[in-house]
Formats: sequence, C-alpha cells, structure tokens
Amino acid sequence: MSLLAACALSVFPAASAFAADEPDFSTKTPIKHVVVIFQENVSFDHYFATYPNAANPGGEPQFHAKDDTPHVNNLLAAGLLTENPNSTQPFRLDRSLAVACDQDHNYGDEQKSFNRGLMDKFPESVGSGNSVSFSCADAGKGTGLVMGYYDGNTVTAFWNYAQHFAMSDNSFGTGFGPSTPGAINLISGNTAGATLAPFAADGKTPGNAAGNIAGGLNSGAVIGDPRPEFDDCVSTPVIGTAKKTRISMSGKNVGDLLNAKSITWGWFQGGFGATSRLADGTAVCAAVSTSLAGPTSDYIPHHEPFMYYQQTANQHHLPPSSPANIGKTDRANHQYDLSDFFTALREDKLPAVSFIKAKGA
Repeated sequence: MSLLAACALSVFPAASAFAADEPDFSTKTPIKHVVVIFQENVSFDHYFATYPNAANPGGEPQFHAKDDTPHVNNLLAAGLLTENPNSTQPFRLDRSLAVACDQDHNYGDEQKSFNRGLMDKFPESVGSGNSVSFSCADAGKGTGLVMGYYDGNTVTAFWNYAQHFAMSDNSFGTGFGPSTPGAINLISGNTAGATLAPFAADGKTPGNAAGNIAGGLNSGAVIGDPRPEFDDCVSTPVIGTAKKTRISMSGKNVGDLLNAKSITWGWFQGGFGATSRLADGTAVCAAVSTSLAGPTSDYIPHHEPFMYYQQTANQHHLPPSSPANIGKTDRANHQYDLSDFFTALREDKLPAVSFIKAKGA
C-alpha cells in the first residue's frame, strides 16, 4: 500500500497552561490535542510488522514493550511472517539498510499487487531492487525487497510513540496510487475533485492530464503526482517542478470542518517556510538537507494536500502573524513550517489538531 497506511495518531493530555489560556475549551475526554504524524510511501507493516516484539540484536537501540501492550493487526498477529502468499517471505531490515531501493507505488501497479484481493503479487508488481539499469541496496532480495520490514531497533521512535500514545493499526487506505492521492485522501476522503490547470508554474508548459487525472480527463479523480495550483514554491528552481502539471481540488476538507467548529488546527511541514522572495512577493522555498540518501529539497509541494484547495492554501508561504496565532485563522491560513509546531509547543500554544509532515530528507 502507499503512504496513507503509515498514519500514526498521537494524543497529548491536557496541560495546565492550555487550560489557563483557553478556559472555554471543553472536551468530552481529557484529550486536548491530537497530533497526526503523516509518513511518506510506507505501509503499516513496513514499520510495525512484528510490533511489539523487536529482535534486539547487540549494538542496536533496544526495545522492550510494556507488559500491558495490546496486540495489533499486523503480520505477526496474522501468522503471515512465515506463511505468506507472496513469492518472498517477510524479512527484517537491519539498521545497515536504513537507505534501500525505492519501491513502486504507481496507481495501476498497486492494483496489480493486490491481485483481486489475494494480496500475493507485491514482489512482481511493485517490487524494485538492484538491476542492470540502476544500483541500490536491496538486501540481496531483488524485487522481494518490498517484503522487508523494520522494527523497534530501527524505527525506534515510532515504536515508542505507539507505546506512549496511540496507534491506528486498523487504518486502511481507500485508494491506490502515489503521494498526492494519499495526502488528499487523508484530509478529505475524496480524490475526485481534481481540475487540470491550463499551464504549469512556468506559464508556458501545457498541463497534461494523462497519468495525473483518471482517464486523462481535465477533471475527475487524481491518480498521479501533479503539483498544487495554489503554491508559489512549485516554481522554486531547486525543487525543479516549474514545468510539472498542476491541479486544484474542489469540495471540503477537514480544515473546513475544523474552521466551522472554531477548532484550532494546522498542517506543519518541513521546508514550508520561504527562504527568500522574488520582487513581486513570490515565495522561494530553497532549503536543502543532506541525509544518508544524499541532498534533498526540504519542501516537496505535492506532499502538502491543503495547498490544492484554494480555501485552505497559503500560496505565498506567509508565516503566522505571531506565535499566539499558530492554529488560528490569520495570514498563514493554518499552513506552517515544521519549526512553527515546536514554537507553539514551547509557547504552550499547540493547536487542538496538528498534522506533522517531515522535510524531504
């Protein structure tokens, strides 16, 4: 499955500072803050296949679950670690394989991997491994790498989040495809409101619906990774998307629903903050970070779903008017750089609902 399956939900209990700042904010439970950590291109079992049991080899961070940890719906619980219908059996990826071959998550290929519900064609349909055309780390499994999983010794932070907060182990993606459909599905549950923009951000390259909107039509369901129409930073040179097809989305998203109830919220994404501006005020998002996989642009426009909807976009990547207004409706329109999340946290001004998206690296 694609990125949507890797949703992790964390909840923070009420803080005395929050209660003092928001005396009229009442909830039916003690939970005052919901934080959605949205990962990219990772299935649930890729991170949690054996949760809460980690291999704990020597020299790696140890993970030992609390005695009262409940079982979750994963490969371990289902008995699918050694009796799996796929041609490659699931296997553990060590810390030495933190960077591995990128796997296929195209719309049609994912449908083939499901094989009409038999769930047995993942290596053949979406697996990518070392080949004559490119070189990458595949653990010697070739296309069978797609069946690999990490555990509490490798993605230790995520396992600890699950231990101390909450896990959505029965959250199932309702659509196939790459980043854009998954991100839009997360916030609206509806990928069908796409409309093709006539031109790319360069104002010259015609938009192309083929591979972006179902059936190659000018409107309909988004199936590819077109860029958001309401985003200055699709033209940032370092990102290289100035000639990419753009779309807009119609209809409501969860931001509209939260605004209607006057609930504070925000989407916080790495690299969203403008690094400079052109003479006309157009934002430039040029931050780059280097990780084990090499240099990567911090801000990736098609990972920011609210920017596809005009009513929730922050086209010019304007910062919040003040830390006190993070989560409230102002010039930032609830769209922020990831650093603003930690500012709000330090200031005891965390919104009631926060979505966290890491930078590209």
